[in-house]
Amino acid sequence: MKTLIKILVIAFVLSSCKNDKKANIASDNSLEEVVSNEIPELSIYNLPSTWTTQDNRDIELKSLQGDILVMVMIYTTCKAACPRLVSDMRNIEAQIPKKNKEKVKLILVSIDPETDTPTRLKTFAKENNMESEQWLFLRGSIEMTREFAAVLAVNYKKISPMDFSHSNIISVFDTNGVMAHQQEGLGVDNKETVKTILELAEKSNN
Repeated sequence: MKTLIKILVIAFVLSSCKNDKKANIASDNSLEEVVSNEIPELSIYNLPSTWTTQDNRDIELKSLQGDILVMVMIYTTCKAACPRLVSDMRNIEAQIPKKNKEKVKLILVSIDPETDTPTRLKTFAKENNMESEQWLFLRGSIEMTREFAAVLAVNYKKISPMDFSHSNIISVFDTNGVMAHQQEGLGVDNKETVKTILELAEKSNN
């Protein structure tokens, strides 16, 4: 599994070399991909990992194939950056037309799985009005979380028993699990993020 992670990380890094700001990691050709049963080389669905949801249900990432994924890594006890990332995710969700929402999954992955139990994630979802079927919270092992963060280019470090420093990145994946876009920062203009999601949704209709 570690070898596969390294391959994916290297591939993602190479694919982003042409864009220093990481605003658009994939080329325009990524929007031309169609949904198929074949998993592309750069797909996160190649990762053999099982995660637990806020409903205490175990799932594999590849079970999400066919959906457009909007992902962010947070932890529920965060009082600084994470609430703003949650707000950014809700803002993105609000701009997706109702007809396209069934094609989109908004996923929050915990970087603190020891604290963020399924019960805690469920409570957090309720507190933040993220209870519709579009919202998915995931937790995994500490090792799996760190490996997945590497694929998303998210850096994080535990700085106290209940506090982490971490990157503020929202990633968009196409229906085959290939990264199509990233936005970095807090409260940034998410116009390009929403545009990418809608283009992918339109492509999946064809």
